[in-house]
Amino acid sequence: MKDLILNKTLRSFQPQFQVGGIFLVLLLFFGGSSNSQELQFYIEEAIKNNPNIQAVEKEHEIATEKISEVNTLPNTEFSAGYAVGEEMPMMQQGEFSVMQMLPWFGTISAREKYASAMADADFVEIEIAKRKIAMVLSQSYYRLYAIAKKQEVLDSNIQLLKVYEQMALTSVEVGQASAVSVLRLQMRQNDLLDRKLVLEQDYASELTAFNKIMNREEIEEIPIRDSLTLPEKDGDIDYANLSMHPELTKFDELTKIVSQADALNKKESAPGFGIGMEYMLYNEAPNMIMPMATLSIPIFNKKHKSVARQNKLKYEELDIQKQALRNSLIAQLEAAVRSRSAARIKVQTLEKNLKQAKDANEILLKNYETGTIDFREVLDVQELQLQFQLNKIEAIGAYFEQTSIIDYYIANNRK
Repeated sequence: MKDLILNKTLRSFQPQFQVGGIFLVLLLFFGGSSNSQELQFYIEEAIKNNPNIQAVEKEHEIATEKISEVNTLPNTEFSAGYAVGEEMPMMQQGEFSVMQMLPWFGTISAREKYASAMADADFVEIEIAKRKIAMVLSQSYYRLYAIAKKQEVLDSNIQLLKVYEQMALTSVEVGQASAVSVLRLQMRQNDLLDRKLVLEQDYASELTAFNKIMNREEIEEIPIRDSLTLPEKDGDIDYANLSMHPELTKFDELTKIVSQADALNKKESAPGFGIGMEYMLYNEAPNMIMPMATLSIPIFNKKHKSVARQNKLKYEELDIQKQALRNSLIAQLEAAVRSRSAARIKVQTLEKNLKQAKDANEILLKNYETGTIDFREVLDVQELQLQFQLNKIEAIGAYFEQTSIIDYYIANNRK
């Protein structure tokens, strides 16, 4: 009778969970080609709609518009005067004048180049923002994946515990187990149900975060259909590519700004000049038109000398900051590479543990045929299996989260 019940219950449960760790293999390793395509679609939508990127793009538009702002001359000056009172012979009755100040040759061009360099630096900020959005959204996606798969594993383990509970009830009926074994199995099911409810809350929270990164008004479900599979081998990391990362190339743009600021300072330290005309109105004499010219010489030019020294110091500051940031990025990239390697090793170790736990579980179930099964051992092995399954899902999720960090630093580096 026991053999009949055991075989029947296991056959009915087999489509969902083949006893042991086989379920996890089926769960995690049946391909993931569409997964990256779906994620790329979400990234493109987030880059298009994310308000942080939109704000940075507006800053770039403003900086670009400033190029037109600096391409102007100083205001044209008009003046007029007219004498009111008793007229006297040969007396000047009034005058009218116009004057236009002009910057030194090349000053306006220098201003345009300075404003253009500022706009280029803001454009690099857009590239940085896009990369960060791609990384953050990818990490959120992988967290959603891990939570969803953990829920599936818990569901399957709950169903498996129900099978064990039926087996325990049968053993109690024939006097080969105590009712305590049944209660232990039921309490274990309650514990897993509680953990599943917690995961549901975690999933809802992460789903909200994912949708907000995409700037969606409504919280839409994200289909998690495919399993993630680790590549057979991790690609080599070319740390030289890190020098092309926009966080570092931004310093090149900032250096250009300082260079253009220095060139503009030299132009502005040169003399300024103006041209104009004055029309003089006399009572009894012919009116006169007098061309005028003016020259502005910066005799006291300590300001421009100080700006030149500041620009030189700024060069040195940017060079030091760039080197410090490069060292920091290398350290962060190496940490991500180590963490990803550790996640791969962990997955491989957990696969071995799952196989051994499956073997132990099968031995215990065979003992059921002889009436010597110990349900406390069954629960211990089942707990080990569950922990291995959940840890493996976490390790796979961690692997891809670290990959998204690595991609942030080295993927598609370009100026």
